[in-house]
Amino acid sequence: MIIGTAGHIDHGKTSLVKALTGTDADRLKEEKERGITLDLGFAYTPLPNGEVLGFIDVPGHEKLVHNMLAGATGIDFVLLVVAADDGLMPQTLEHLQIIDLLGLDRGAVALTKTGLVTPERAREVEAQINAQLAQTGLAGSLIFPVDSLSGLGIAELWEYLQTQAETLGSRPSKGGFRLAVDRSFTLKGIGTVVTGTVFSGRVHTDQSLRVWPGDIDVRVRGIHAQNQPAQQGATGQRCALNLAGVEKQQIERGAWVLSPFLAAPSNRIDVELRLLDDAPPLKHWSAVHIHLAATHVTGRVALLEGEVLQPGQTMLAQLVPDRPICAAHFDRFILRDASAAKTLAGGRVLDIHAPLRHRRSPQRLAVLEAWSLLDEQQRFARLLELSVNGLNLDEFAVNANLPPDQHDALTGQVPCVLASSRAPVTAFSPAHWQRLGDAAFDAMARAHAESEDSLGLNTEQLRMRTAPQVTRAAFADLIADLLSQGRFAKDGSWLHLPDHQIRLNAEDEKLWQDVKPLLEPAPFQPPRVRDIGNALGVPEVTVRNLMRRLARKGMVYLVAHDHYYLPEAVTALGQIVRQTADAHPKAEVYAAEFRTRIDTGRKLAIHILEFFDRVGYTRRVNDAHRIRNELIGF
Repeated sequence: MIIGTAGHIDHGKTSLVKALTGTDADRLKEEKERGITLDLGFAYTPLPNGEVLGFIDVPGHEKLVHNMLAGATGIDFVLLVVAADDGLMPQTLEHLQIIDLLGLDRGAVALTKTGLVTPERAREVEAQINAQLAQTGLAGSLIFPVDSLSGLGIAELWEYLQTQAETLGSRPSKGGFRLAVDRSFTLKGIGTVVTGTVFSGRVHTDQSLRVWPGDIDVRVRGIHAQNQPAQQGATGQRCALNLAGVEKQQIERGAWVLSPFLAAPSNRIDVELRLLDDAPPLKHWSAVHIHLAATHVTGRVALLEGEVLQPGQTMLAQLVPDRPICAAHFDRFILRDASAAKTLAGGRVLDIHAPLRHRRSPQRLAVLEAWSLLDEQQRFARLLELSVNGLNLDEFAVNANLPPDQHDALTGQVPCVLASSRAPVTAFSPAHWQRLGDAAFDAMARAHAESEDSLGLNTEQLRMRTAPQVTRAAFADLIADLLSQGRFAKDGSWLHLPDHQIRLNAEDEKLWQDVKPLLEPAPFQPPRVRDIGNALGVPEVTVRNLMRRLARKGMVYLVAHDHYYLPEAVTALGQIVRQTADAHPKAEVYAAEFRTRIDTGRKLAIHILEFFDRVGYTRRVNDAHRIRNELIGF
């Protein structure tokens, strides 16, 4: 268990920690000289059951609230310290507000300096404390009169903390690993060391992780958990990690050490926000200081359900930090005003993949309401219900901190259809998948009605007519499903309904039987239309009209001006484009290399590559071509 102190400056927080643990948590020279805590301090003491109790001692000065916040978000238990002579002071109240906004509901109160006041004064302050706590999650917390110098009440407080630690037990180590860095330093002969609180997951020696900001890959050389050498660390522990692959100056307070899949910083985060009762009304797009774990960044807050948030009210909102930050679902955060002088609000993260457009739409607000559900399966089921175009499972997993090896456990418990043959994996509710298949069927039926002499549509054309917001990968899986059901048929790259057939009239069929053999000997360099006409003694316009009708039926492709290719030739060319891209270090195709592979002139090779650009199989990037959509069917 990690205990965090809270309270006004000079109320005896550090002295109390020393009395409980024997450790002076003030580690800085200036702190010892001035007798006040300036930054986070740490102390540890063993428990009879073999566990280690950790303390985070926070500064109490009003100008050091940012340091207090860096330590407060990772604690399990609050030890509120109030001096009996002063009573409740401004920073006592602000710290208590912060504790409440962070959702902390386990704690105790140490009433210090009781030897300096009368019993009546001590009882008066106790009554004030109880009245103040009644409005927070710490309502009913026990109050322990103590004196750190004489030792009065220390044993009773220690026994209570020990009991609470044993009752609380260890936090579940679910999800990917996340450590919020609050210190980094270098040890001679050891290297870079970072310390912080583990927000989720487990870490072990030799594990590969990532540091953000910087997106730096690192390896864990060694671990201290709760101030003890260890082979692994877990959720809820204070850990020191010796990291290989990074220098001290590359990691500052506010950084994260993460499982690689969680290194997904966001510059827009949708949240549930509560404004304090004594705060001024908060207007849309107000400038704020954002504190999340040890991260501190300035930014703006966009209100999603109105233009003004009134004191004491809760509203959905969007945080827009001035630089991207890492966060995860249900992380707690605090907002302070633009001058960093007053705590305004706090809340919890709902979605780190927040949109800029339509962020206030009823559909988007319904999605955020779904993210606010506590039950994981209910949340996933509701999001599937709302996601008519599919739910990006990779984005869902990052936001929910669901490691890749745990996807199946969730999708196996909630009825869904996974479009997973290609990234990104998309999940659909069975009802939406059926609706999407019906919509594709209807779109193809309309296409047949609009052009009876056309064979059909390719996959991309059908997607654009059916559901352009569905990913190409997911739509390809849908088509594969429809083909397996027999609802669709496919000829080359053309999709059509099974009963839709195109037949040539007798005259066209006879001419086609004469033309086709002329296209087969050199499939990558077929003759021009006029050359076909000359070879057959048929007017050029007659051949051209036939080829146009054949192209609509999917029997040939107009690849270059007056050059019609057979479907099997186009398929072979598409495969060569793929092979050429695979052989290039940047997966690029250049006309010179492609020309060599197909043994044609440069001009024709360029025309062929431009054809693949037009149909969406590739895209032009300067002088190169890159595979854009392998699902076209070539």
